[in-house]
Amino acid sequence: MAKAETNDAPFSYEGLDRVMHEKARLGVLSSLIAHPKGLAFADLKQLCGLTDGNLSRHLQVLQEAGLVEITKVFEGSRPQTTCRLTRSGRRRFLDYLALLEQVVQEATKTAGEDFGSARLRLLPG
Repeated sequence: MAKAETNDAPFSYEGLDRVMHEKARLGVLSSLIAHPKGLAFADLKQLCGLTDGNLSRHLQVLQEAGLVEITKVFEGSRPQTTCRLTRSGRRRFLDYLALLEQVVQEATKTAGEDFGSARLRLLPG
């Protein structure tokens, strides 16, 4: 069966990249975009609430996709791992965020009245 054309399937969101869309990797990318000079592995681990092994695996996937670069140096006798977005990773993540924004806008428009009442239930007060 042939793949549906985007015009025929407006809610298929073909541009949502599964590498970025995974919850932990979305957190990693969001943390790194806010820190253009990069983050130490320990800081990134704390910000994302991940274990060493879990963060290492997600970083490996992101690095293989060309989104993240990892540098390892020694400061004194201690190893220091720093993670940062690549230039193309930053661009791809910003494009991804724009698509996510489109998803939210279209879902909000489609939800109509229901969205307004749901939003009111979520507001503090």
